[in-house]
Amino acid sequence: MANGLDEMTGPISPEGRDINVIQKQLPVKVGWGSTFFEVILWVLAIIPGLIFLFMKIKAKEYLRKLEQKIQHDASQIDNYLEQRVVILQNASKLLDKAIDLDKDTMTKIAMYRGGARNNDAARNETSQAIDKLFGQVNVAFEQYPDLKAHDEIKECLRQNSYLQKEITAARELYNDTVYTWNSAIQEWPTKMIVAARLGYTTRIPFTASQEIKEKARDVFF
Repeated sequence: MANGLDEMTGPISPEGRDINVIQKQLPVKVGWGSTFFEVILWVLAIIPGLIFLFMKIKAKEYLRKLEQKIQHDASQIDNYLEQRVVILQNASKLLDKAIDLDKDTMTKIAMYRGGARNNDAARNETSQAIDKLFGQVNVAFEQYPDLKAHDEIKECLRQNSYLQKEITAARELYNDTVYTWNSAIQEWPTKMIVAARLGYTTRIPFTASQEIKEKARDVFF
């Protein structure tokens, strides 16, 4: 039997392909077969039915703990985003003293200073907006290169670089936990049945902003 995916004969895409995360939550669904499976366990004997009942209780406990882990990982990202906004605010104030920084940029920075991020989509949008605002501040740095010698501005840039690395690490951890969740709720029969009965859905991993993706295509050297 030939290989299902044959790298020697294609089809191939010489121009490559950009990959994007699908921003969609999929509900967990089970059919009549799962209900029939549970009924059969009770019909055969009480013991199999009780065993599966305890398995569902443990699965419910596991998913709830995993949900709390996702919340914890998300809060770590929020903490770093909050710190990054503070640094952005400090940098913009220093720039504003030296040059006439775009007032719209200052207004947006203030808006994100204490913004609430209580779900996956909002957190992602806030992160992307902060990336864009930092890009605008960096444009100001490029226009006035002498400002880079300013010690306080240099410190802001250093802290921003550090926090970007921390946010990347926190996103990795968050995405790993989201992957565990998305895999667990599809494990039939126990976890999948429990997830469907509780109305659980898949979760969306953290994604890079369009601006960051475009910068990644730039020539750096």
